[in-house]
Amino acid sequence: MSTPTLDSVCVYCGSSDAADPSWLSAASELGAALAANGLRLVYGGGGVGLMGACARAAHGAGGRVLGVMPRFLVSREIVLDDVPTVIVESMHERKIRMFEEADAFVVLPGAIGTLEEAVELLSWRRLALHSKPIVFYNPGDFWAPLFALFQHFIDSKLVPPEFTSCWRTTDRIAEVIPELRAMPPGPMVDAVMRVVA
Repeated sequence: MSTPTLDSVCVYCGSSDAADPSWLSAASELGAALAANGLRLVYGGGGVGLMGACARAAHGAGGRVLGVMPRFLVSREIVLDDVPTVIVESMHERKIRMFEEADAFVVLPGAIGTLEEAVELLSWRRLALHSKPIVFYNPGDFWAPLFALFQHFIDSKLVPPEFTSCWRTTDRIAEVIPELRAMPPGPMVDAVMRVVA
């Protein structure tokens, strides 16, 4: 099987400027790394929080950037005028446009919105609706409670153990792009789609 082309990477992350400064720095590092590797950043379109840090760094390093912003959030999340931004009418449109524009996904620290995006993405992969790589950046075990919940689902026989192969995780930004490139394509239809009795 040929390796899918990796050209655009969607980054899901928090929009709070009050986030841990080390996470803001990591978001900037990722943006610069995407640009250095010739990868387009697809993101939520805002100029605040981790998303703004990532987009500014990617653009500042000469990288390609595409923002996708719902109209009702334009004033709250402050669109970056320096990068191309598509304005859509709803959160649903935003998510599907970001999904369609990306070949892979990175999940940085975030809250409810980031969690919603990540869980939907994992659900779609489990249902064999896509085979795009997913990597969680997990500084200080930020995502450990979520992974523990996933393990609880597995232990409760609600999803098969193979579900854990739907994503990869790293606590180093330098490893994010290599992990995206190394993740084998899915979907694992026979294993992941089977009904667990």
